[in-house]
Amino acid sequence: MMPLRVMIAGGGTGGHVVPALAIGRELRDKHGVDVRMIGTTRGIEAKLVPEAGFRLELVRSGQLKNVSLLTRVRTMFDLPLGVLRCISLLREFRPQVMVGVGGYASGPAMIAAVLLRIPTLAYEPNAVPGLTNKVLGKRVSAAAVNFAQTVQYFRNAEVTGVPVRPEIFEIAARPAGVTDLRLLVTAGSNGALVFNETMPKIVKQLLEAVPGLTIVHQAGVRRLEQTRAEFAASGADTSRWSVEAFLTDMPAQYAAADVVLARAGSTVAEICAAGRASLLVPFAGAADDHQRKNAEVLVAAGAAEMLLQSDVTSESLQAALLGLLTDEARRTELATKAKSLAKPGALKRIAAMVLNLAEKKKG
Repeated sequence: MMPLRVMIAGGGTGGHVVPALAIGRELRDKHGVDVRMIGTTRGIEAKLVPEAGFRLELVRSGQLKNVSLLTRVRTMFDLPLGVLRCISLLREFRPQVMVGVGGYASGPAMIAAVLLRIPTLAYEPNAVPGLTNKVLGKRVSAAAVNFAQTVQYFRNAEVTGVPVRPEIFEIAARPAGVTDLRLLVTAGSNGALVFNETMPKIVKQLLEAVPGLTIVHQAGVRRLEQTRAEFAASGADTSRWSVEAFLTDMPAQYAAADVVLARAGSTVAEICAAGRASLLVPFAGAADDHQRKNAEVLVAAGAAEMLLQSDVTSESLQAALLGLLTDEARRTELATKAKSLAKPGALKRIAAMVLNLAEKKKG
């Protein structure tokens, strides 16, 4: 008997590629599904997908939001070519289900699947969908979302949560009365310029104000040496801070952290799963300002604090971080509320939705 075939499309950043790989592994390893992926050469999927053992098909696609007119024109020219390429790929592979995770390649692939009447599942981790999911939301067969307020944008949407590594859910709460505190600064694979520029200016003052504090700062490859040099030039005790390009041991990092300074993309799901207090600085250039909307959901639930990027100065960031680092009751409150928003079992639920669509297709 032929195995089920599922195509997963999307990519660009870790926020798209990591869940795509997680869904792909769950379907392949737990259910014997034949999984292929569609991406572009410009995203990190070009490296990570083959490394994970999946076949990657490439299409040409680009951005339409928050880019120059020339880029939009180029993308509009590439879009029909991308759709035709995806139609060809789908006719060749004949998947029972197409899963779109967002990002450059998701648009043409999902359009092609809708045109070919292949059942489609949209995965949407943000409070407000991106352009592709906004346009196709009412045309997809089903959707897996992270926030209850996102259901309205789709047909047959379920609040599944975001695929997060099981080890992060297993992290214990920080013990009461700890004086050796840890601040974790993280911002995805490329780091965050606002953190890289501002943290070196306040690291010495933070360490002096909180005697037991240590700081782990993820800067991204491109800004690693400069950020590390600026930390060193600050005069801060070098034994109490570390600047890394990329953090590969995130469960261990969350377990050791008392406060997390982060963007507000898919990282918010990990912060909730770990049950950690956080200060969120949404990326101001995110399409449809979706990171701010993600952060606002947590803030409204009492699960995080937010500082808008336009309001970030050395003084404001230092004050916000010290407010958390010196107030154990506040940290505990945020951590507890964050943990209450976590959604374990997201991968199993998303896989079950894919398999259900495949069964309906066969039926």
